[in-house]
Amino acid sequence: MYDPEELAAIRESKAAWEESSYGDTVDRFGERTESFTTDTGGQSVDPLYTPADLADHDYREDVGFPGEEPYTRGVYSTMHRGRLWTMRQYAGMGTAAETNERFNYLIDEGSSGLSMAFDLPTQMGYDSDAAMAEGEVGRSGVAVDTLDDFETVFDGIPLDEVSTSMTINAPAAVLLAMYVAMGDRQGVDRTELRGTIQNDIMKEYIARNLYIYPPEPSMRLITDVFEFCAEAVPNFNTISISGYHIREAGSTAAQEVAFTLANGIEYVEAALDAGLDVDDFAPQLSFFFNAHNNVFEEAAKFRAARRLWARIMDDRFDAEDPASKRLKFHTQTGGSTLTAQQIENNVVRVAYQALAAVLGGTQSLHTNGKDEALALPTEQSVRTALRTQQILAHESGAADTIDPLAGSYYVESLTDGIEDDAREIIAEVDRRGGMLEAVESQWVQRQIQDVAFERQEEIEAGDRVIVGVNEYEVDEDPEMDLEEVDPEQESQQRDRLREVKADRDDEAVDAALSAIREAARGGENVLPHVVDAVKAYATVQEVSDVFRDEFGEYKPGR
Repeated sequence: MYDPEELAAIRESKAAWEESSYGDTVDRFGERTESFTTDTGGQSVDPLYTPADLADHDYREDVGFPGEEPYTRGVYSTMHRGRLWTMRQYAGMGTAAETNERFNYLIDEGSSGLSMAFDLPTQMGYDSDAAMAEGEVGRSGVAVDTLDDFETVFDGIPLDEVSTSMTINAPAAVLLAMYVAMGDRQGVDRTELRGTIQNDIMKEYIARNLYIYPPEPSMRLITDVFEFCAEAVPNFNTISISGYHIREAGSTAAQEVAFTLANGIEYVEAALDAGLDVDDFAPQLSFFFNAHNNVFEEAAKFRAARRLWARIMDDRFDAEDPASKRLKFHTQTGGSTLTAQQIENNVVRVAYQALAAVLGGTQSLHTNGKDEALALPTEQSVRTALRTQQILAHESGAADTIDPLAGSYYVESLTDGIEDDAREIIAEVDRRGGMLEAVESQWVQRQIQDVAFERQEEIEAGDRVIVGVNEYEVDEDPEMDLEEVDPEQESQQRDRLREVKADRDDEAVDAALSAIREAARGGENVLPHVVDAVKAYATVQEVSDVFRDEFGEYKPGR
């Protein structure tokens, strides 16, 4: 990329600068800290970067052009100049009626996509009247027991005009079936349904622990979703392979990339083992990353992930369709970076994190509400979070040119460093028998826990400044309104479920559940039968219990 003689001259000049101008100043006045590192301590940060740091770069091979391999600069040729990222605010609260109200509010305020949060019982495959659901109904998201709840959530919202992301994993097949059934009820052709189902069970084993079934049948359900969507719902992303929760658990940026892509490798291999062709399902894979505070590291992380995934799909899986090699991703700003102290500071954090995501070329973005460290966001907080994206899109200039940080000696060096580190981690995962084996042995979890422990030690020692927490503290924070869930809503949801069960055709439900059981026992795809069951108003738990009976439940370490 650079002339060797010129590089030698630059190295010589930099050495002289380090000895004189820079060195003399450091000797006299020192620096703010003995060592500078990126946000998670993943990489050391030099005082200055020059072309010599990119001596081995080949522009066409390593950077290239947007919409062309290796996709470092973006997966589409026009990126945000052609179409802005989808502004997808995460919502879901209490009852279906409340969630519908929030969804319509967000659409009216300019949100271009919906993102649906489910309560804990739904995420674990339990209905609101289950003993295990007591006290949790509608608290961390919307309670969904039957298609009746979906009909309320999407009342007045045409599914052929919105893109919907659903944060659901172990029971993902059931909730996808409800969305498809809802589209059928609205008369929307299935090819027009757009959105993403998270459907990423690997990260549950690693970071969140909201799993139901053992790994092997869980992977079977995921590949059934791949196959069903490839044939029936081709514009719906079948999985959102999620680094977000890995980062929330404490990983470095490089670990987030490595473990996320290693999970992706596991899913691709499972689909291939199930007899699917890589170019039939890979274009529908999507990814979900975190955005933390270090703007340059985060932008470089996204660039490195795109390039590395394209190379993995080439080298490991011989993918031929360019769409199979494009790493499309959603970004959410870092929930773990939000502080309960001086919560107004979170608006600033979120803005910088959103900037990093846009500079890194995200396809969609959720910006956290300032109060999410304390509760579900209020309507005012959600509006401010959405306005943050709109100001970024229309006033900052960040979306006006493609990959504006490309060519920065620092950012390109960070991009290379993150990719190199991620490659080494993936190679270690391979040596341990793949991601399933590495997770079962707890090796992945220990790597993340070690980083999280070191980070907390740094915060407690004051070596890592968290504004408003261990520096620049104030005696008292102003009071603010917080979103609260009415405890009466739990009994109301149970009453609603009781009414649906009383009105449905029990024989049709039993027949549909029996068909699911037979498909689960054999090799037939379960999704068409799940769609039939939810159309008959079978509940989330009734379908999930069929799978529990047939597949068992996962017990770590056993």
